[in-house]
Amino acid sequence: MTASRILRRTLLAATVGALCLPAMAELADIKAAGKIRIGIDLSAPFYGYVDDKMAPAGSDVEAAQLLAKDLGVQLEIVNTTNSARIPNLLSNKADLIISSLSITPERQKAVDFSIPYGAIQAAVGAPKSLKISSIEDLAGKSVAVTRGGPQDKIVTERAPQAKVVRFDDEAASITAAASGQTDIVAITPPIIAAIAKRSPQREFEVKFILQSYQLGVAMRKNQPELQGWVNGWIKTNLANGKLNAIHVKHAGVPIPKEIVDGAK
Repeated sequence: MTASRILRRTLLAATVGALCLPAMAELADIKAAGKIRIGIDLSAPFYGYVDDKMAPAGSDVEAAQLLAKDLGVQLEIVNTTNSARIPNLLSNKADLIISSLSITPERQKAVDFSIPYGAIQAAVGAPKSLKISSIEDLAGKSVAVTRGGPQDKIVTERAPQAKVVRFDDEAASITAAASGQTDIVAITPPIIAAIAKRSPQREFEVKFILQSYQLGVAMRKNQPELQGWVNGWIKTNLANGKLNAIHVKHAGVPIPKEIVDGAK
């Protein structure tokens, strides 16, 4: 079964389940509760992780903290895996998802997105000694991906002769690459850098970029007040530089200019 079919079935199951739930929280309900539940994958270095003090950290975590502060409510982080981000939203375990979630037509069938607040690149990383420079070079090779992520879809569709090895979260993908279980991983550049830092003897590096995606805050469909507030919040915090400062702090590079300009 292809990754695309798996994703469609997962989204369908979660949507059907959501139909049986009571009315979902809108902006006024969240304010009345004094708390917003935001789903974040805490196994993705740079985006979300647990630091050495056992506290949530990362760019998605800091963005969620800023959003809750600006909304005037407490933040409850709902720890999720990569593949469970949208199902957790649709089953009402979270009010929003801020978890390096790229905006795709397939996902837009199940959830609504904010305007883009950042961008994520899908890249291929491997040891310096391994000579690969294009997706064609993946034929016949084992490639680690995070199940359900954009890299899973790209490699499956564009490198049909690659041996795709799927892991349930990015932490498992990192461990596989850092330990030598696999020599090639399709993931994001910051995580490839994290692999190199974790196992410097492997000399992991970015070999080539597969694709660039816009990131959005996901919410359940038909919540115009919540969507409108989130869009306004993104515009304000891209304009004042706060979201960019968070991105630079964790990624070392600014948010792409087209994302900032597009929110004006």
